[in-house]
Amino acid sequence: MKKFTKILCAALALMMICAFSACSKENKIPVIGINQYGEHPSLDNCRNGFLQGLADAGLVEGEDFTVDYQNAGFDDDIAGDIASSFSANNVALMCGIATNSAVSCYAAAEDKDIPVIFTAVSDPVQAKLDSGNITGTSDKLPVEAQLDLIRSIQPDAKTIGIIYTTSEPNSVSTIADYQANAADYGFTIDAIGVTAQNEVTQAVDTLINRGVDCFSNLTDNTVVGVLASILEKTNDAGIPVYGSEVEQVKGGCVAAAGIDYYALGRQTGAMAAKVLKGEASASEIPYETISEYGIYINSEALAALSLELPADVAEKAVESKDA
Repeated sequence: MKKFTKILCAALALMMICAFSACSKENKIPVIGINQYGEHPSLDNCRNGFLQGLADAGLVEGEDFTVDYQNAGFDDDIAGDIASSFSANNVALMCGIATNSAVSCYAAAEDKDIPVIFTAVSDPVQAKLDSGNITGTSDKLPVEAQLDLIRSIQPDAKTIGIIYTTSEPNSVSTIADYQANAADYGFTIDAIGVTAQNEVTQAVDTLINRGVDCFSNLTDNTVVGVLASILEKTNDAGIPVYGSEVEQVKGGCVAAAGIDYYALGRQTGAMAAKVLKGEASASEIPYETISEYGIYINSEALAALSLELPADVAEKAVESKDA
């Protein structure tokens, strides 16, 4: 009888453990895996905006979701490893910040059908992120507005130098946009492709020696990561550099026609909230391209290069420089 009682107690204990385990799994807080390609102000703004977008939708971190944030350090292999770890841990949702991280997330999530939300992807179609259980926001640059801005500030300029990373689909796509539209504004584009960050400053020297009238930066993570080194060389040569968003202007570029990356991330967070709440699947939400842009200027950088801002540009420009 005692033996039977012990067996019965053990069985009941096992049932309680299983029931508790099942309850714990049911009550487990969803994890959002954030795969950020690298750290610089624009991508950081995307991440902060993303979290704000979730908060705007009424989701509370620690109660409705937790975040596993990982930084790939601008390394494609690491971005892939991060995405694979998210998949292995069965996160509820992946957020890929920048094209390379978004592509890695989608590749790792596809077999398990984990939803992916991307941001800061210039050309989702070229990156093949436009179908499946995925959606997000595109930061496609307002190239024509940028060309118009450069023409307004430098009416005699002829050649724009651009450095881009050949492995970044967003940069390849944007270079094509520049080349397609430059002639309409009286410019030619002198573009140099690089494969690694240590090639960027050499490319700057090459373009300076070729006599470009200015540089125009893209939202190219490899290039933007060494913006300070670029500006050191271009400022010494008296050649202006135009950014592609406000943080690059704060960092010393003379001006930019660009988007607000915090707002971009915030919109992405709103999309993710719909998925987490079960209001829609990622595949049911079309990706969005942010069409609104601002004109940002750094008056100190303009003055240092003896550049004057036309009155019509000054009226709509926002002063952007680090305090």
